[in-house]
Amino acid sequence: MKKIFLAAVLFIAASATIQAQFVKIGVKAGVNFANQTGDASMEGVAFDKDGITSYHAGLVAEIKLLDRFAVQPELLYSTQGATYKNAVDEFKNELGYLSIPVMAKFYLTDSFSLEVGPQASFLLSEKNDFNVKNAETFEFGVNAGLGLKITKNIFVQARYGLGLTEASKDADVKNSTVQLSAGFLF
Repeated sequence: MKKIFLAAVLFIAASATIQAQFVKIGVKAGVNFANQTGDASMEGVAFDKDGITSYHAGLVAEIKLLDRFAVQPELLYSTQGATYKNAVDEFKNELGYLSIPVMAKFYLTDSFSLEVGPQASFLLSEKNDFNVKNAETFEFGVNAGLGLKITKNIFVQARYGLGLTEASKDADVKNSTVQLSAGFLF
């Protein structure tokens, strides 16, 4: 009985050690350079669009599946949107999302990776300078980018995200975001 108990304890300890080597959890944050693509006319009035600078922050995990391949799911709060203006008016539309990207990471070297994957985003907040709440509550998009591990635990990433679904109920616009991030894996 003692041998079985000892074998079970050793198996669990070995599994935990192996698991810790393949899964790392961490945090990341960074800056968004966001804009919206598509037709920006509302009620027959055309608007010019300018991008906004905002932020993202959240949790990240890296699940190493092969020597040069990992999956990186994330849970981020990310703000996106644009500034709209015409000859008379100018207003800022800032959308706060709970974003869930799942990136496939292909390591080209031990520290440099190519990343690509889908992203689902759920609208949490909408701030704008006019009295209209017209954002869609769900957005689906794709991301592509590069990652660099500076040390074993510290990393930086650059990513482009393109919304594939409409960001607004009233205008034919989609989110377009460049993200620069830094993070730490425990």
